[in-house]
Amino acid sequence: MGYLFKEGIRNMFTHGFMSFAAVCVTVACLVIIGGFSLIIYNLSLFVSDMEQQNRILVYVEETYDTGEAKSVGSRINMVENVREAVFMSREEAGKRFIEQQGGDDAYDGIDSSTFRDRFIVTLEDNSKMQETVEQLRKIEGVAMISDRPELAEGITTIQRILNIASVAIILVLLVVSLFMISNTIKLAMYDRRDEIAIMKMIGATNRFIRFPYFVEGFLIGVISGAAAFFIEWGLYDLLATRITQMQSMQLFNIVPFQEVFLPMVLTFGAAGLFVGMFGSVMSIRKFLDV
Repeated sequence: MGYLFKEGIRNMFTHGFMSFAAVCVTVACLVIIGGFSLIIYNLSLFVSDMEQQNRILVYVEETYDTGEAKSVGSRINMVENVREAVFMSREEAGKRFIEQQGGDDAYDGIDSSTFRDRFIVTLEDNSKMQETVEQLRKIEGVAMISDRPELAEGITTIQRILNIASVAIILVLLVVSLFMISNTIKLAMYDRRDEIAIMKMIGATNRFIRFPYFVEGFLIGVISGAAAFFIEWGLYDLLATRITQMQSMQLFNIVPFQEVFLPMVLTFGAAGLFVGMFGSVMSIRKFLDV
């Protein structure tokens, strides 16, 4: 076993150029797939944040006092698909209205009775907004509801398109990457075909021949995964800093890389090992038929 491990390490340096080419192709493919996955992840969070900000205003009957109005909230929270119902009194509604008008003096002293007690309702699933609104209208004490179904429908459509597009593009990139990596490793094996043929003719078993290439693939995978991870980290932090500095992009919050550190480490590590070992073992099969 010690000899086979040493052979695997020696092979990597003996055929240095082809090993270097395999590492470069693997790193490039992993960086592209990882980068696109991070973009999709950030866009999904952005759409989810938009979804949470699309709230329903439920106005309470104006004849209800504050205590009665608050009691309506317990019934609202019992409705399926309601995540949260935050109470806003007439006074708070009046203050917010004045703030939204830029503190215009013309609105000073406005009577709070002009406004109604209300609940700001956040839903679990905006795609079910219409059904939820119908249930809210049936609650005693609810006077009227202000909702934006067209916005909710638009956000849901964007989310579905984003999910389908992300899966399709990642699969295409993965297939293309595996094809490129497989061809690169096959070229490396072709460079060693005579060596493999000689070993077969002097009685070496397929397992004995394969193992050093398995070790070599393992090393290529580890190096490729580590290199791709650190390159991705550096590029992501650079891009995140630039976007944060742009005034026009302040509404779009980039997730810090530290938040996705562990999943990215596991993903790059697993992908690098799979590509390296599987690619080496599968590519050598045709050269074992001597």
